[in-house]
Amino acid sequence: MVHSLPRVVVAAPASGHGKTTVAVGLMAALAARGLRVSGHKVGPDYIDPGYHALATGRPARNLDPYLVGADRIVPLLLQGAGGADLVNIAVIEGVMGLFDGRLGSDGEASTAHVAALTASPVVLVVDISHASRTHAAVVAGLAGFDPAVRIAGVVLNKAGSARHADEVIAALRPTGIPVLGVLPRHADVETPSRHLGLVPAAERDESGAVLQRLARLIEQHVDLDAVVAVARQAPDLVDTAWDPGAEVRAASSAGPVVAVAGGRAFTFGYTETFELLRAAGCEVTSFDPLTDTCLPAGTAGIYLGGGFPEVYAAELAANTALTSALRAAVAAGVPTVAECGGVAYLCRTVGDAAGVGALAADAAMSPRLTLGYRTATAPADNLLARAGDQVTGHEFHRTQVTFTGPVEAAWQLPGGPDGVAGPSLHASYLHTHWAGYPRLAQRFADAVHAYTGPDLQHHGDVEAGPHLLDFAVNIYAGPRPDWLDAALHASLDDAASYPDSSAARDVLAARHGLAAAEVLPTAGASEAFDLVARLRKWRRPVVIHPQYTGPHAALNAAGHTVDTLLCRPDDGFALHPGEVPDDADLVVVGNPTNPTGVLHPAQTLLRLLRPGRVVLVDEAFLDAIPGEPETLSGHRHPGLLVSRSLTKHWSIPGVRAGYLLGDPDLIAAAARLQIPWSVSTPALAAMVSCSDERASTESDCRARQLALWSTELSDELAARGVPFVAGPAPYLLARVGDGVHAALRENGIAVRRCDTFPGLDATWVRIAVRPPELTAQLLSALDRILR
Repeated sequence: MVHSLPRVVVAAPASGHGKTTVAVGLMAALAARGLRVSGHKVGPDYIDPGYHALATGRPARNLDPYLVGADRIVPLLLQGAGGADLVNIAVIEGVMGLFDGRLGSDGEASTAHVAALTASPVVLVVDISHASRTHAAVVAGLAGFDPAVRIAGVVLNKAGSARHADEVIAALRPTGIPVLGVLPRHADVETPSRHLGLVPAAERDESGAVLQRLARLIEQHVDLDAVVAVARQAPDLVDTAWDPGAEVRAASSAGPVVAVAGGRAFTFGYTETFELLRAAGCEVTSFDPLTDTCLPAGTAGIYLGGGFPEVYAAELAANTALTSALRAAVAAGVPTVAECGGVAYLCRTVGDAAGVGALAADAAMSPRLTLGYRTATAPADNLLARAGDQVTGHEFHRTQVTFTGPVEAAWQLPGGPDGVAGPSLHASYLHTHWAGYPRLAQRFADAVHAYTGPDLQHHGDVEAGPHLLDFAVNIYAGPRPDWLDAALHASLDDAASYPDSSAARDVLAARHGLAAAEVLPTAGASEAFDLVARLRKWRRPVVIHPQYTGPHAALNAAGHTVDTLLCRPDDGFALHPGEVPDDADLVVVGNPTNPTGVLHPAQTLLRLLRPGRVVLVDEAFLDAIPGEPETLSGHRHPGLLVSRSLTKHWSIPGVRAGYLLGDPDLIAAAARLQIPWSVSTPALAAMVSCSDERASTESDCRARQLALWSTELSDELAARGVPFVAGPAPYLLARVGDGVHAALRENGIAVRRCDTFPGLDATWVRIAVRPPELTAQLLSALDRILR
């Protein structure tokens, strides 16, 4: 297809001559005249294109033959110009000196290379502040160096006086190259810079004013008509505009959300990356890690591009709600791509400030800038690549990341491994241009389409089997008391009548020192979670993970979008109430938490309460701890609900006996939602029977027995060097490593897999405590596997 596209390349003899000043000023001035302008940048630069986009009102485009291949340069240029049908003129800003490209090549990816590929005339910007006639010799030399590159005009920059400029103009006259403008030395258009170059436009409140000054400067001192005339000398282009829709396909019609970090801290990203994701059926939604307290609703993929998290580290760290949400999302397996600054942000620390903590690594400033093109190879299959895949990319950073242990690298570079990657994560310092490698976009988009989140419906009972020793289900490993069995059997005599919960409500209230209006018997804790989920149209429910996933699943089923606050293993899975978003109107937390076994102090839990917020504390396992420490079951606070269960401690999972305690207004509202007679007569009988003095004595005896078994298991795991979380619950969370869960099954042992708990992965298992004779068989199998 033939395209008539007026275009001009703005180049210079070397860096620092003022290419950006002139290129951006031209774009702004031409746009101010009413022309439709597209801005382009030679090379991998992210910062200059930000000014281009601001000046033209159109997405900026990078043209880099090394990153995308020489054959894609004209198609990408045409795509940026809207197929040349929507643009009057394209302005292409060069990089470094005119003929400076990738080291060790014949100027590959240089400004001259792109000018030749696009058959674009060149306007040379020359800083004449330190010489006069000599600049004519430099221009003449550049003009004759490569016949494929045509210098069609010169703009003289930083002229000390009219006489100074006239001297250079006179010297240039014999070359036949016209001078299109002369800029004075003290023009008020300085743009601030720092360790990676110019400060991005998105970070500067005054960027719009700077552009206006640049436009006025160019309008006053450059012959814009002559520049347009030069651009119109460019020959027609015979090619087809790049089409992202021809490169990728949508794996489904679901339109999953890819959350893209933006704002002042994250300004690096190629326009084509997001066009490819949209073409692959994703909805690209931006968020600002500095100000947003949660990820966009429905986030199924995350893209953390480059930028300057090191500059904004303290402010990013202060947004604990967002860092927690990101940490939870990465841990939950949300497909995540992080490049350069995005990698640093995911670390535990960024300099002296806290990072997201999704990577077991720390980021810090280094004394040297890492800069240059790279060829990279994928060492193993991961989210973006397959083992052996090769790409070209670019590094540009002053931070360095140090991992605390061995990791699977994202890329193998000539200098060594880079980043970390796996099935749902690709974090690397290497910037890749996905227009050159659309398969990277396709794989990421496919993973986003396929993401369904952790299996919140998974339960330990499906892991037990007839030929497996059961360490997966947290049911007391012993017979039920005779008196409980008698009560359950006797309840069948009343099965001819509809259940009446009043007696159970009264005895439960007496047990916890509450009024009957503060108690609601339920069909297990699961019904309680369902009732709370449907209690209101929650604006922002937050579930604190890792914990039992039933409340989260109930909220999802009720149509709510749930935020996750993740407790961290390196912090002992401690709860920090200050990390809960201020606008959370429902907070759900387990105590002791399943599966970590951590028992949160009651005072810490009470700090979650505030006007307008409901706090649900799941105390399903608290009766299995001697003395039931840190319980909130007898507390009276507006907005507080406590769920309890008889299932685990009394070995009656099939009876479904539980109850809600707390705020009487909330209890009454939940009761109105409850299906009539949902709690069976046997369940009500169990509540009555397990609430008397005899049951209290038996409960404490069982709890002390469980504590003894737990101590024995803890000691044995510690002796073997197996990391675990110490806690008083009747189960232990152990980090046994990848593949051990399956290996234990092969050895006849069922433990609870933990990758279905948000915040945990397949290296963790939950082990229910059992009598010593059974524990010995578990340990024997573990010894065989780990040796």
